[in-house]
Amino acid sequence: WGNHVSLNKYSIGIEISNPGHEHGYRKFNENQIQALIRISKKIIKKYKINKKNILGHSDIAPLRKKDPGEKFPWKILYKKKLCQWHNISERNCKKFRKIKLDNKINFYKLLFKFGYKFTNNSSDKIKILKNFQRRFRPELISSVIDKECDAILKSLI
Repeated sequence: WGNHVSLNKYSIGIEISNPGHEHGYRKFNENQIQALIRISKKIIKKYKINKKNILGHSDIAPLRKKDPGEKFPWKILYKKKLCQWHNISERNCKKFRKIKLDNKINFYKLLFKFGYKFTNNSSDKIKILKNFQRRFRPELISSVIDKECDAILKSLI
């Protein structure tokens, strides 16, 4: 996804009101999420969109964007069959979180293969990692690649 220069040309954007990280980021309103679910189902059906292509700004432009952020209910959208989510149990997530990953190179290769923008820049890699965590592990956004991140990513590919 992040590798496509003119992705907006082929996208449908849905904007949800939230002040954002710089202005008092808060939990999304339940009415907004229910409306998002309804409209997303209609759009996905009408245009036959694959759930792998349901993305946030932070997936498409991870070096510039943080939104929709860690408070966005991706897991709820997944349960409604509207997007991707990992299949790692909560128990394993917590267990794997304590184990640092030695092979960061392979992790980043997989992350770029999954669709995040390729970069060799270390600080850019950290931004991309944090956005991956915001999306698939919102409980802990860090600059640490642990076995949990690795397991989540492998389950998505």
